[in-house]
Amino acid sequence: MDGVLNETTKTIHKHEPGRSDFRTICGATSHVAHDQLRLISIDRSENDAGIERCGRCFSEAGGY
Repeated sequence: MDGVLNETTKTIHKHEPGRSDFRTICGATSHVAHDQLRLISIDRSENDAGIERCGRCFSEAGGY
């Protein structure tokens, strides 16, 4: 599954299925410039200690 990485905050969000842009399930990236976002594999992000998971997209991450 793909995620959307906010390179400024180093936070990964779940990509909204069926969307070709950087839309996320939680909507947190709707105001972020596209040059600060990139699609990456969620599995890949688990191996990067610098990336945090969005608490709204991932229940195990905690959050709002």
